[in-house]
Amino acid sequence: MTGETARAHLVYGEWLRREGRRQDAREQLRTAHQQLSDIGMEAFAERAARELRATGERPRKRTAQPTDGLTAQELHIARLVATGATTREVAAQLFLSPRTIEAHLRSIFRKLGITSRRQLRELPPS
Repeated sequence: MTGETARAHLVYGEWLRREGRRQDAREQLRTAHQQLSDIGMEAFAERAARELRATGERPRKRTAQPTDGLTAQELHIARLVATGATTREVAAQLFLSPRTIEAHLRSIFRKLGITSRRQLRELPPS
């Protein structure tokens, strides 16, 4: 249903732009672009982006990297753990306590939706 709703925003936004109502069109097209990008309908998302550019606005580029939600410190720790380093080794390398590393790992696992260190190795390098 989300796809149909997003496409409705797109078509309505296109119509508004052609009627000369650029501000109203931008609101609809922004919504369409975000929703279509989120659900992976890239062709329609690109169409919404083109329409947004036609109204004079630049759409934000969206990335599909799962690690985008991590902080720089969490990303660094995730990469070290993915190489097979233990908590103590990572802690020593970063001059942090093992408990701090474990806290970061819990946050990383929650953000990425994973449950084991092994799954960190399967993430694409970024």
